[in-house]
Amino acid sequence: MYVIGFLEGTGMHGYLLVTEGLDAYSYAPKLVQLLFHVLLVLDPLVALLILCARPGGPSLAAVVMLADMAGNWTVAGSAVMAHPTAFLHPTGLLPITLFGIFVLLTALPLRRALLSGGGANACVSSPAEAG
Repeated sequence: MYVIGFLEGTGMHGYLLVTEGLDAYSYAPKLVQLLFHVLLVLDPLVALLILCARPGGPSLAAVVMLADMAGNWTVAGSAVMAHPTAFLHPTGLLPITLFGIFVLLTALPLRRALLSGGGANACVSSPAEAG
């Protein structure tokens, strides 16, 4: 689920950058705009770390989703509070929030499982690990 969610985020941020350019998030405060652009790098990094079963993957995933949710709620929170049904759409704030809650609830157990060797490392190990 992590990989699918973070790659979907990568695709969306990439699509917006290609179709709307650097002004894709002009509706947001500058710091949030920067965050959304940085997610184009962080989202696939999280997916790669999870695919490689790295224990840091779930921790980074939780930080990224916390920041992503904070940015999105900063932008849309007042509109949702004014019109709660605006939140009930299969795109936008609702799936970001639900996926973020999922990541926040599962990151620590997943990290513990990866630390205990519960996940097979699918990526090439470093020379230090091989020796």
